[in-house]
Amino acid sequence: MENVLGLVALACGLIVGLGAIGASIGIALMGGKFLESSARQPELINELQTKMFILAGLIDAAFLIGVAIALLFAFANPFQLVA
Repeated sequence: MENVLGLVALACGLIVGLGAIGASIGIALMGGKFLESSARQPELINELQTKMFILAGLIDAAFLIGVAIALLFAFANPFQLVA
């Protein structure tokens, strides 16, 4: 049983860590492309900014779903065997 709990803790750390790395890289790439496109066509900044904020929210939502799943595994562990 201790082995299962240890592996669940490791999995929770990996879910949160890899999710944070992925979200950070995604937002960084999106921000860079926004700056490129706003420098090329300054008349479209308002439309691009709106779309950028919507995408940033979606990227963060995906990360927070991963955090919620990790919390589910950590506190309401479905892998524990009921005796």
